[in-house]
Amino acid sequence: MRVLILGAGATGGYYGGRLLEAGRDVSFLVRTRRAVELAETGLVIRSPSGNVRLKPRVIAPGELNETFDLVILACKAYDLDGAIQAITPAMSRKTAILPLLNGLKHFDVLDARFGADRVLGGLCSIAVTLGDKGVIQHLSPMHVLRFGERSGERSERIAALEELVKGVNIDAKSSRDVMQALWEKWVMLASLAGMTCLMRASIGDIVAATPAGKKLMLQLLDECAAVASAYGRAPRAAVLEDTRGLLTKPGSSFTASMLRDIESGNRVEADHILGDLIARGEHVGVFTSLLEIAYCHVKAYEARLAREA
Repeated sequence: MRVLILGAGATGGYYGGRLLEAGRDVSFLVRTRRAVELAETGLVIRSPSGNVRLKPRVIAPGELNETFDLVILACKAYDLDGAIQAITPAMSRKTAILPLLNGLKHFDVLDARFGADRVLGGLCSIAVTLGDKGVIQHLSPMHVLRFGERSGERSERIAALEELVKGVNIDAKSSRDVMQALWEKWVMLASLAGMTCLMRASIGDIVAATPAGKKLMLQLLDECAAVASAYGRAPRAAVLEDTRGLLTKPGSSFTASMLRDIESGNRVEADHILGDLIARGEHVGVFTSLLEIAYCHVKAYEARLAREA
């Protein structure tokens, strides 16, 4: 299977690097600046699961003139339109797309452009960042990848994907209900991003601040879970219990990548992760007052960033 990965940043570079490490046929579609970094230093991963330095095959968007069996999208949501334009030359009639974006809004855009039958369900769970000189810093042992047909069927291309990831140094599995997993991740991520951005603090700091810290965190989680429930995707009891523990753990340094982006003065996925969940809640009459406050906080950051620019 020939694989093209859009982006060799923290997420795309990590998962693509692990595939390349295992000898898979992987190419990276990257911007000029990242291409220069990769040419100079290679693709470097620093990880509790093993360090690696690789020489990837790199393609600039204007130089793409071949098709692939699988295109993995590992871009930010606000770059999706540009990503679609960039990958279009790589698409044949049989090319599948595996998006690793957060939330669900991207499916509407990808389905409209390429057709729903071409777009798989996919998600990843990983704490990873891009360090000095483009070194990929994997911050914990977790490196989960889940994929499946959104219909839940067992298809030939999912079987081919299972073969692709077999023996690769990641926790990769197919899922017969990947949409449930996507909703559960979205509920967790919106709660984490909303509260850590609103408080500009880690989970441990929030729950230690006052007794209200834990209460507010669980209130936000309940709001997000209520939206999922209204769409028939209530988080499973065990998943919800694990999420409650994760989001209220004393002493935890856990924060959302959205907060790290804010602290670095970067763009954020406010609309995709927070705004779209609010909109879906409004559509079915679910009240999300605390989530709206968190969303307003992050949108105010975006407005200030635009004004100062």
